[in-house]
Amino acid sequence: MSEPVRAVVLLSGGLDSTTVLALAAAEGRALHALSFRYGQRHEVELVSAARQAARFGARAHEVVDLAHLGRLVAAGTSLLRASGEAVPKDSSTGEGEIPSTYVPARNTLFLAYALGWAEVLGAAEIWIGVNAVDYSGYPDCRPQFLAAFERLAAEATRAGVEGKPLHVRAPLIDWSKSQIIQAGCAAGVDYADTVSCYDPVVVAELPRACGRCDSCRLRRDGFAAAGVPDPTRYV
Repeated sequence: MSEPVRAVVLLSGGLDSTTVLALAAAEGRALHALSFRYGQRHEVELVSAARQAARFGARAHEVVDLAHLGRLVAAGTSLLRASGEAVPKDSSTGEGEIPSTYVPARNTLFLAYALGWAEVLGAAEIWIGVNAVDYSGYPDCRPQFLAAFERLAAEATRAGVEGKPLHVRAPLIDWSKSQIIQAGCAAGVDYADTVSCYDPVVVAELPRACGRCDSCRLRRDGFAAAGVPDPTRYV
């Protein structure tokens, strides 16, 4: 019996990344989950990430501490606790605008760490939950970004030079939020144990979503469009 394909899955603990973890599990991948602590306001998501990694049988779950990243880019994003900006509420980002919640080079850095671990593991794939439909204007959630990173990986690694290039899998890239939720439900995702809110509060050790940020709005609309009861705990 052949060994399953090894895959590094970027797992934040949010709706999209948990769906990707479930889809990779459904394809029989040997899962190695990778999360990051970088000073995000919604760091409570990492608790959910740990539970989801265990639920879907990840062989390992690593949490990388990038606190220095938070210090370096705090002035450029509202998503970090150290930022002087507040997370925008009750407003949608205009078409073509990059929102204040964009974290400079975040996915580039995350994928770079995943690439290094993948080489050590002999993993053939990196799975990431980026989405170009409901992506809120982030430049590092576009197909051309992923294609560029895959080309870089082929040139920058021993595996790529030896003719075994690593593939970046982004199954949600052109799905609507409702399609993502439907696929996740079919794959057994417990969305009550995911955190999407950019500015949650913890009440009695349970995260509660603000219900007003862009991420909350996209998530709530997605459940409504999918015809699935929204299990999110709101403030």
